[in-house]
Amino acid sequence: MRDALLLGMAQGPTELLPVSSSAHTVLIPWLLGWPSASLDAELRNALEVALHAGTAAALMLDVRRIVGVGRRESRRPGDGCERNSFARSGGRSLATTLLALAPAALVGYLLERRLEWRPSGPRALAAGLTAGGVALALADARPQLRALAQAGPGDGLALGLAQGAALLPGVSRNGATLAVARARGFAREDAQALSWRVGLPVIVGAAALKGWRLAGRGAPTGAGGALAAAAAAAFASTLASGALIRPRRRGLLPFALYRVGLAILVTRAARARRPTR
Repeated sequence: MRDALLLGMAQGPTELLPVSSSAHTVLIPWLLGWPSASLDAELRNALEVALHAGTAAALMLDVRRIVGVGRRESRRPGDGCERNSFARSGGRSLATTLLALAPAALVGYLLERRLEWRPSGPRALAAGLTAGGVALALADARPQLRALAQAGPGDGLALGLAQGAALLPGVSRNGATLAVARARGFAREDAQALSWRVGLPVIVGAAALKGWRLAGRGAPTGAGGALAAAAAAAFASTLASGALIRPRRRGLLPFALYRVGLAILVTRAARARRPTR
């Protein structure tokens, strides 16, 4: 129960920042030597479902904040033109959003059971954290040339592929979409807005699908209380961390360095725990 509550408290900020909440769900118990680090695959998957369900419920309550990200009119980087709201771009906006949702929805629906058994050990997570950190750093070095209203179907497809890739261990949905948006020249605030606009339906949809399938299978015996505690803590921590959704003008390098630093820590810990012959 204690581990479930603490993981739920960590779920909110790690979900809203580009650092991979799923990686933290595995690595925090492993690094600290908690009993939950040795959970079997079924119980670990159930815990992830509970954590993401709590996050999704909180985000739905805070959906106005997410939809409003980037809606304020401001100046486009490098010129004096006003940006229009993303919501005013009509059919182009709809096509962009649908293309951003399709790859992740297709992969998640068709391969969900296989993804539950994907490699998610410390080394695999460290590799994903490192790759995501490097991608963030390189992408954020790009010029800030494009505004939110300029997003088109090509951007939607690129964001959708990023959300599909985020199903790999340690990659992070938020981190992957932020990196792709920045690589395509969107200003930092607009990249964040795009990331959340296309990501919210994926987060909610994935939580609903996994929750429905978990309900059909039934929760692991004796785990109901811990799963409920995890969901409640994730819900509360996500609501409390809502300010992290605000547009950021600062660079993404601190998140990239954090990811790489955590990967180094995990790799060293894994080597130290390697059995000696």
